[in-house]
Amino acid sequence: MKITLIRHTSVDVRQGICYGQTDVPLRDTFETEAAEVADRLKGERFDKVFTSPLTRCVRLADYCGYSGAVRDDRLKELNFGRWEMQPFDEIKDPVMQQWLDDYFNVAAPGGESFRMQLERLSAFFDELKPDAPGHVGVFAHGGILTCAQLYSGDIGLEEAFSVLPPYGGIVTIYL
Repeated sequence: MKITLIRHTSVDVRQGICYGQTDVPLRDTFETEAAEVADRLKGERFDKVFTSPLTRCVRLADYCGYSGAVRDDRLKELNFGRWEMQPFDEIKDPVMQQWLDDYFNVAAPGGESFRMQLERLSAFFDELKPDAPGHVGVFAHGGILTCAQLYSGDIGLEEAFSVLPPYGGIVTIYL
């Protein structure tokens, strides 16, 4: 199965803010960025299309012609719990250092660890496999695109944040 994952366009959030699953607005450059993504998707034929239910992904899916994309909570960005919408460098929680040292296993208070995000995306892919549509489109977030590459074996954990696709980036994996 071929899976094409598309990251949402840039968000209108100040640099350094921890926004994870918060439904934040998109920049006023959305139309331009979305047109570029749609152009790169020309010629792709998806058998099924999914999207994170967060507005930044749904709007891009709609713009690209996939208003019927199936919304799935498992495609949401990492849940940062009580850290959501706080500047990373101002978070005084003692768990922050533990998270920085081991983000894979340590969860933000009230949130989830990277391992938990990978597990929920793995459940999504595992559920898709029996039906095995030929080509699936997924509109999602940077963390999901990274988890997808881990799941497929295209990258290792040590590379996880060095391969984060840019806003509007497209990644293809095969399962």
